[in-house]
Parts: sequence; C-alpha cells; structure tokens
Amino acid sequence: MGKKRWALLCVLCVLLANCAPKETWNTTTFIYFDTVCEVKVLCSSSQFKEVKKAVQEIFTDIETHFSPESTDLTSPEVLSLFQRAYAVYQNSEAKFDISVGALSRVWGFHDQSFRIPTVEDLDRAKNTIGMDKIHILEGRLVLAQGSQLDWGAIAKGSGIDRACSALIEMEIAKGFVNAGGDLYCWGTNPKDLPWKIGIKHPRKSGFSGVLSISDEAAATTGDYQRYFVEKGVRYHHVFDPHSGFPARGKQSVTVVGPEAALCDALSTALFVSTQPQKILGLYPQYGAILIGADGNISSLGKPISFEPSE
Repeated sequence: MGKKRWALLCVLCVLLANCAPKETWNTTTFIYFDTVCEVKVLCSSSQFKEVKKAVQEIFTDIETHFSPESTDLTSPEVLSLFQRAYAVYQNSEAKFDISVGALSRVWGFHDQSFRIPTVEDLDRAKNTIGMDKIHILEGRLVLAQGSQLDWGAIAKGSGIDRACSALIEMEIAKGFVNAGGDLYCWGTNPKDLPWKIGIKHPRKSGFSGVLSISDEAAATTGDYQRYFVEKGVRYHHVFDPHSGFPARGKQSVTVVGPEAALCDALSTALFVSTQPQKILGLYPQYGAILIGADGNISSLGKPISFEPSE
C-alpha cells in the first residue's frame, strides 16, 4: 500500500472514530409505584432517548397489571408472576403471601387512615388469606371470597428486572435502576468499580452499611418504610399472614441476588419468618443482611460484600 493511501486510510479511521456517538453517564427519574425511581446508564445522548422510552413503557405496563387498583386476573403477565409468587409462598411456609391485601386495608395502610383493627375485623381479614385458596382456572386467577391481592412485594422488582434486561439487550454496558431501594446494577460505576449501595439505617439518618455489587439485584424490607406509632408501639406494613399483625423480630432485611423480583419477595419472607436461614437455604444464589430488633447486624446465605458503618 502506498504512503498516500496509508495516510488517507489513517485519516478516515480518525474521522470515523470522531463521528462515533460519544458515551457519557446519563441520569433520569420516574415515578414508579409511588416511588422515585432513578435510572443511570452509560450511553450516547441519542440512545438515552430510547432508554427512557423503553423504561417508561415497561413501568407503565407493570403498573397497569399490578397496581392496587388493577382488576386484571387473566393476562399472561399476571398468571406468570402469580406462579413465581406461589413458589416463594410454598418455600417460605406461607410467610410470603400476596393475598394479604385485606390486612393492609383493615390496618388502614391502603388509605393511610392507620388504626389497630378490632378482633372481629382482623378475623374476617385473616379468613381471606392464603395463596393456596387461589387457583388458575381456564387462564384466569380465581380468588377466594373477599381475597385481595397485594403485589407490592414482588411486582416492583419484576419491573426492574424487565427494564434492566431491555437496556442490556440495547447494549447498555453499565448502569443501574433503583426504585426506592429495590434495584439492579450491572457493569461498573463511573469509577470502574463495583457499585456501592447504602443500606438505610432503620432508626436514624444515614446508613447501617454499604454493599458492593455488580450484575446483581438488591431489595430491602423494613419496618421503617410505612408505619404508625400508637402508645409507643410501632405498627408497620409487613404482616405475618398467620397472626394478622405486623411481623416482629427484625428492623430490616436486605437480599442480594440475580433477580430483583426474587430479592423483593425473599426480603419480605425472611423479615416475617422466625427461621430465615431455612428459607434462604433453598435459594443458594441469594444472600441477606438482617438487622434485628436489637439493632444487631447478621448475614445469611451466599456471602455478600458488605461493610458496616462505624
């Protein structure tokens, strides 16, 4: 190849490189299940428009099927997520149960009227609970009389999984989607290190510690997220389906693993259960950080990179 042709080829390569879309870190937010959701990705400005469109469409679809107001009992999305939820229900000895919607209402969490229910009201609500009372018949969920579904502990994570899968398919190599502590991170952060995720302190400002994760999801269930206090007692929104009362013994549970939907569901199951190690033993790809009622921190399951705050 002659010197002139070689020089021309080099110039063309430089021009093509300069014309390639420049990738930068881009951030946007959405309101998703009444929670501020942050999306941060490394991509070009033109690609970021497609990112926002894809995430918005997925979140809108998830909310359409799984919001508290939804009456959808027939779509493939609903039937599929019910089956996934039912598997966790079985593996947790019914500590995770999406049929607890009546408890949320009777305790006033649905409309924020917050109250301690009467024994009669609580008994009526408990009689509607139990995923084993729900069946799939001719492509439709058939609920027990009075049963009310609460998808909150699995649907939000499912939407995060779908959104992140879509972005990765778009060849977005690095980023995260974080909906109020339910999140998925992939690749590395802007410093080319694993993502640093703070676990909120259940009783004061700041963090109990920091996770280091990459290509993994995390979700936290805590007694500080929605609660009211009466006569010095904290009543929160994470119910024990058997007693009908808020579960006791823990302040928060954070689960880390491959899928946000399962992290979401398992964090609830472990929070309610008195034998969380038994449940997590069935999910070897998942680990958990537990903060007990006394504030002590412990870990279960798959080892997690976690640094407690001083």
